[in-house]
Amino acid sequence: MPIAREHRWLYPIDWRELSALIRFDRAKGQCEHCGRPHGRDIVHLGDGTWWDDTRARWRDGRGRGVRALPSPTAMIHAQPGLAGIAPPLPFRRTRVILASAHLNHDPGDNRPRNLAALCQACHMRHDAHEHRRRRLRNQFRSRAIRDLFA
Repeated sequence: MPIAREHRWLYPIDWRELSALIRFDRAKGQCEHCGRPHGRDIVHLGDGTWWDDTRARWRDGRGRGVRALPSPTAMIHAQPGLAGIAPPLPFRRTRVILASAHLNHDPGDNRPRNLAALCQACHMRHDAHEHRRRRLRNQFRSRAIRDLFA
């Protein structure tokens, strides 16, 4: 995840190396929350459920196995076509990119136990409360400035 320009000075000079150490040495190229593999395209249903090729089973957003659904290839072959046209399938493909996340939302705290290798979905889920807080703070500031100068 790109670092915001105004937060860049909070990160150490060796952030790239530290992030790579967390993502690839410690986490071995997998999300530490759900297990999605870095750099691979995964098939998912849009609700967080994704197909794990290595274990040949569907997993939820937390990485736990879910209900017995057929594999994506079985779903493709089971869909009856209408005049040779296959209906739309319920899954999509997404490329997984790991990022190092600060678990306490403090970019100055770079202890290894405060960093986690997270995929996009887990990172957004982890940061949702912080994003909401920042959005409300920015709205408050813009309203205060508008009231001050209006």
